[in-house]
Amino acid sequence: MKAVLNGTVLAESDDIVMVDGNPYFPRSAMRQEFFRDSSHTTVCGWKGTARYWDVVLADNVIANAVWSYETPKPEAGQILERFAFYRGKGIEVS
Repeated sequence: MKAVLNGTVLAESDDIVMVDGNPYFPRSAMRQEFFRDSSHTTVCGWKGTARYWDVVLADNVIANAVWSYETPKPEAGQILERFAFYRGKGIEVS
């Protein structure tokens, strides 16, 4: 599976975990040069607190486009060290 923005591959892996309809990539698949930390967080009742990254590609910045659960609750342990892309922000995941 790949995550692509304007022809640039942001992440690619065959090791995908699907949770709530979202593909979670392993952290090792993240092309670090296209991500910067965001201070944004959200809370999911069964997964825990999510942290976010912005995607930066040249002059194009997509705020809070990627998230992960750094310390997921036990029932969401399969997404530890994984991240997912927010739908509807222009990043194609297929």
